Amino acid sequence: DYYAMLGVKQDANQESIKKAYKKLVLRYHPDKNTKNQNAKEMFIRVQEAYSVLSDPKLKIEYDE
Repeated sequence: DYYAMLGVKQDANQESIKKAYKKLVLRYHPDKNTKNQNAKEMFIRVQEAYSVLSDPKLKIEYDE
């Protein structure tokens, strides 16, 4: 669930989604977590979730 991945509710607005995304990107960025094997995978998942939820058309399709 992309909403759960970003830690926001399904009715979250774009500002809340972007804020959550920025927080998680900083937390899981591979350059900042060189010793954490899972950081890169989490970073990719967060990127994917944000790419869908930040695009109004894709978000509507995802919500259906």
